[in-house]
Amino acid sequence: MLSESMLASLNNQVKLEAASSQAYLAMASWCEIQPGYDGIAEYFFQQSEEERVHMLKLMRFINERGGFALVPALEQPIVTFKGLKSMFEDFLKHEMTVSNSINELVDLTLREKDYATHNFLQWYVSEQIEEEKNARILNDKLEMIGEDKSGLYLFDRDILNTRNNAGKKG
Repeated sequence: MLSESMLASLNNQVKLEAASSQAYLAMASWCEIQPGYDGIAEYFFQQSEEERVHMLKLMRFINERGGFALVPALEQPIVTFKGLKSMFEDFLKHEMTVSNSINELVDLTLREKDYATHNFLQWYVSEQIEEEKNARILNDKLEMIGEDKSGLYLFDRDILNTRNNAGKKG
């Protein structure tokens, strides 16, 4: 059985995962209408779906542990971006926010001696290490490329390899 504070915290994480999915969906949509960003759009469509899977995994865990997973109301995400570089900076910041939230949840599990939830959250800890690493790699590549159009072309073409090489499981 989940404590009230654990239930509230897990439901907050559900909301954060749902907001992540929406934010990445907005990034995908914006990229899709930019000339030459088809690969980047696909990357963020896949990223959005992955975050939705993370949300569902949390919801099912909450319900299995005797809680009630809430379907969160979400605010409209940012839908337009100054440019690709700033969008990817936002992507990294968002992943760091998710990591911090997971870390706070893990801390709460230890304080409450909720080892079942602690064990469950280890998957999210590992996932966030990978998510942050990928976001950093992509930001580093964009920094290296600068405004070079041929570099941006290659970045767009090769971005899905970042997901595939990481062995994404969802």
